[in-house]
Amino acid sequence: MQRIFPLLFVLLSIACKETPQEPPTAQEIVDKSIVASGGARYNDHSTSFHFRDKEYVSRNENGKRVFERISRLDSATITDVKKDAGFERYMNDSLVAVPDSMAVRYANSINSVHYFVRLPFGLNDGAVNKELLGKESIAGKEYYKIKVTFDQQGGGDDFEDIYLYWFDTESFKPDYLAYDFQVEGGGQRFRKAYNERYVDSIRFVDYENYKPKTEGSDILEIGQLYDKGELELLSKIEITDIEVRND
Repeated sequence: MQRIFPLLFVLLSIACKETPQEPPTAQEIVDKSIVASGGARYNDHSTSFHFRDKEYVSRNENGKRVFERISRLDSATITDVKKDAGFERYMNDSLVAVPDSMAVRYANSINSVHYFVRLPFGLNDGAVNKELLGKESIAGKEYYKIKVTFDQQGGGDDFEDIYLYWFDTESFKPDYLAYDFQVEGGGQRFRKAYNERYVDSIRFVDYENYKPKTEGSDILEIGQLYDKGELELLSKIEITDIEVRND
């Protein structure tokens, strides 16, 4: 009997070791990624940066997030403001009228720039749907691959777009992203993050921006197309003069 108990202990230990671990859910991966990238500091800090000769500001106003884009010309400063309530344009601090069609375009443009700079923080917005597609290797490294879609209610004008994110399986940081968009004729883009830096504990990156060399490819295969050299570099998306301030 004394010999049986040690044997049972060994068998149970082996069984426990062989029990496969459940993969994290898409929500758990995104939550860990947000923590690794700055987390709640996005909510209690204002940020500013420069992108393509314009200044962008993200700040809180009465508990709501406000996005700004500031263009400085020779004789005027144009400040475009995107709020939940809509869009406003100021010329040297004076409110000016903007046609509704143009206001929508300006607001979407501002929102897009801030969205990518703040990633992965926005992936927990209410209209976001996340699905773990499994693991995928890019450039010899393993990633969790997550598909993101949007509800029509609260998903913005581009709610039909499909996004993909590749999260490092160890650090949970998003090293790559891709999206299939419908506006202006549609298309696909693939972005590789580089030049990672932390400013006041918030992660910022620049991107290499690619598109497929041939049309009609499946967005779900775009990571492998990148690995095979079947994407072409369109541009680099670089932000500078980053500042983080207490609200």
